[in-house]
Amino acid sequence: QVQLVESGGGLVQAGGSLRLSCAASGRDSSTYTMAWFRQAPGKEREFVSGVNWSGATTHYADSVKGRFTISRDNAKNTVYLQMNSLNSEDTAVYYCAAGRFLGGVVGATTHAYNYWGQGTQVTVSS
Repeated sequence: QVQLVESGGGLVQAGGSLRLSCAASGRDSSTYTMAWFRQAPGKEREFVSGVNWSGATTHYADSVKGRFTISRDNAKNTVYLQMNSLNSEDTAVYYCAAGRFLGGVVGATTHAYNYWGQGTQVTVSS
């Protein structure tokens, strides 16, 4: 069992930055692939970014490439999402997720992840 708690969301102006954090706890939590998903009102939950257990492999949605950076600190059992150049389309509830994948790959579908946080709201004002 893995517990995930997100923090760092808030209101930011377009062009600004935020850093989300996801603190993981539970057995072997540092061995899980970690990912960020987001869900805007009236839309399905979508993959944003993910990182494998070692941090060597990362994956980004096309919509955030070059603007967002995912990282993890296994000593702190924490995953980060640095978000720069934010725009109104980034407004959503952001969820942290944990899952296990063979070969150290990073999955991009919701059903592949077993554990989810409660979400943190990110609102970008234009």
